[in-house]
Amino acid sequence: MTEAEAKAWLVSHFHVSRETMARLEAFIHFLRSESQNQNLIAASTLEHIWVRHIVDSAQLLVHLPDNMREGKRWLDLGSGAGFPGIIAALLSNHRITLVESRARRIDYLERAAKLLNFGTQVEIAGATLEKLETEKYDIISARAFAPLPRLLSGAARFSTENTFWLLPKGRNAVKEMKEVKDNWHTDFRAVPSITDADAGILIGHLQGNGSRKGSKKARMKS
Repeated sequence: MTEAEAKAWLVSHFHVSRETMARLEAFIHFLRSESQNQNLIAASTLEHIWVRHIVDSAQLLVHLPDNMREGKRWLDLGSGAGFPGIIAALLSNHRITLVESRARRIDYLERAAKLLNFGTQVEIAGATLEKLETEKYDIISARAFAPLPRLLSGAARFSTENTFWLLPKGRNAVKEMKEVKDNWHTDFRAVPSITDADAGILIGHLQGNGSRKGSKKARMKS
């Protein structure tokens, strides 16, 4: 996918208005400028931002169930440079909380949110996941945040059985999904990324935790 194809994909899938496209362009300009002062994204991706970061983030919205398309509470863990949270906010009306603990990244995200005039749509939670107050969210995303076992252990308290998870996992998607199958009850499945044929995105719901073997023994005793 080229940069031009990435823009065309966005327009065809989200009917991006001229105003939204202008906001996307403004965000990219801001990101490029800030990248001169801190390592926000890999330098090798600066010339491929539309593909590697914008569309890579936007594609997550396509996988949302029909009842999760509008106005939901979305928790984005380890937002970093703003992916996927800021892109999701630009392309939808979801109310998004960006979780970031690094001071310079928090400042960057706060200035980006002000630049894009998000108002109350976007909240920056400047804290580690462990210190974040427990609330329930409709959608949870995490891009390059933590291995799946650690991610679920830390973030399960923000989820209900109806919460939809969107987890870009690169080439380790299937491997990480297998690593949690004995300790977490999920209906996760891996779908291919349109920006990288070798990468996968884990999508689905988390039903609960606890060893399946242990649960089976408990049922037999009862």
